[in-house]
Amino acid sequence: MAKLKNSFVCQNCGAVHSQWNGRCNACDEWNTIVEEVTSQAPPGVPKSVHKGKVLGLETLRQASDEAPRVPTRIAELDRVTGGGLVPGSALLIGGEPGIGKSTLLLQVAAAIASGGGSALYFSGEEAAAQVRLRAARLGLGDAPVGLACETNLANILSTLGKNKNANLVVIDSIQTIWSDSLESAPGTVAQVRAATQALIRHAKASSTALLLVGHVTKDGQIAGPKVVEHMVDTVLYFEGDRGQPFRILRAVKNRFGATDEIGVFEMAEQGLQEVANPSELFLGERGTDSPGAVVFAGVEGTRPILVEIQALVTRSTLGTPRRAVVGWDNSRLSMVLAVLQARCGLNLAGHDVYLNIAGGLKIAEPAADLAAAAALASSHLSVAVPLDTVVFGEISLSGGVRAVSHANMRLKEAQKLGFKSAILPASGDVEQKRGLIALKRLDRLQQLVEHFAREA
Repeated sequence: MAKLKNSFVCQNCGAVHSQWNGRCNACDEWNTIVEEVTSQAPPGVPKSVHKGKVLGLETLRQASDEAPRVPTRIAELDRVTGGGLVPGSALLIGGEPGIGKSTLLLQVAAAIASGGGSALYFSGEEAAAQVRLRAARLGLGDAPVGLACETNLANILSTLGKNKNANLVVIDSIQTIWSDSLESAPGTVAQVRAATQALIRHAKASSTALLLVGHVTKDGQIAGPKVVEHMVDTVLYFEGDRGQPFRILRAVKNRFGATDEIGVFEMAEQGLQEVANPSELFLGERGTDSPGAVVFAGVEGTRPILVEIQALVTRSTLGTPRRAVVGWDNSRLSMVLAVLQARCGLNLAGHDVYLNIAGGLKIAEPAADLAAAAALASSHLSVAVPLDTVVFGEISLSGGVRAVSHANMRLKEAQKLGFKSAILPASGDVEQKRGLIALKRLDRLQQLVEHFAREA
């Protein structure tokens, strides 16, 4: 008979300790170590009495068909996943509480079920009446979705065993699922790892697409062991500001598609609505010329997006000026401010600086450097950038403006939305056709600041 062994496991990183500590030595987090009970074979008993079989090896030249897809009938989700759900794949969706994860997955399950497929929805956080109430509010009450409220892993696997023809299985959420073979509490590292492994094993064997909802920590990472993100095929993050109706679905891992695609949704009374043209939505509230407001032509995956960058530079009354940024990297802002002061002569040391990406979008590409610098210089010099101008380019520490990728795609999107001019790097090939859009090419950031100074 197997012996029971007590171990102390960090719930943040999964590190195992010999005794309880207030702080984990691996991740330096406090109060995350929990005692767990695991089984151990007695001394002298071999761990396995079965001899492994010899596997047949294949070559890389063997032809293989492209993985089939199950369209979700939600275009933005299909874009992020690479064309739909792959049978037998496992997807993990994480996001802040109340961001709309359960709403999106209920809409996906209803769409597949209404299209002739079979979808099962297991809720571990809500009662059946609550799920039905949400479905009625979204107008999905007539969708033939199989619903069960259960957290026991054995019961879920038994139910799936009798419904082997299901095209989609939704687990909301994986942190609530527990196995009675483990002594640890639901949500611990051991429970989350065991439940995920068992569900993925069933999905691979039955060619069922598996959607898992994951809670996130205060740092925005999916709670539980990091190995869960390695086990699944796709990891999606649902982002957005609760004060804004926009929601961004971003892929950070995808074995069947690109990892830099995003899907844009708008939260409405009828649930999450797809946004076919995000640029038009993000720029819908622009009015007259205003200092500090610049339109940035960005690219997310294969989709060009135009978004407004807003900056406010004001004299500080504090000993240490404030630097506040929303939707952009704080260290990137510090770098741009240093270049503006050292290379362009703008004295920003005694000023508070606020930078905001309108609409709740988060920008990570370096091509936003020039647009952010233009917004900061515009606010500091009180010179408005024309409404029909877009800006993009990367800034080097020497004050040079570097070329960025997909310049033609950015200009085409700007032209489609009625923009007349663009400020962009001098280097880089651009297909310029006569009469389409006026280009102002820069090789030094100082040229842009001097242009604003002349207009002031």
